[in-house]
Amino acid sequence: MNRQAPVEVLVGVLIVAVGIVWIGQGLGFLPGSFMSGDPFWAAAGGVALVIGSVLVVRGLRSRPR
Repeated sequence: MNRQAPVEVLVGVLIVAVGIVWIGQGLGFLPGSFMSGDPFWAAAGGVALVIGSVLVVRGLRSRPR
């Protein structure tokens, strides 16, 4: 049994959530921060979204069936 898989999925989900927030702030949908309206944060959020998704998929694929 791979004990790392649940941790990898959890970390991946958290990174995906952060990426979504960063995209929202970078595109100006979530105002009230220094990141609001800054395209850099939208791009950084996209990168975080991809990395988090990869971690979730890897974690789910390594679980025993």
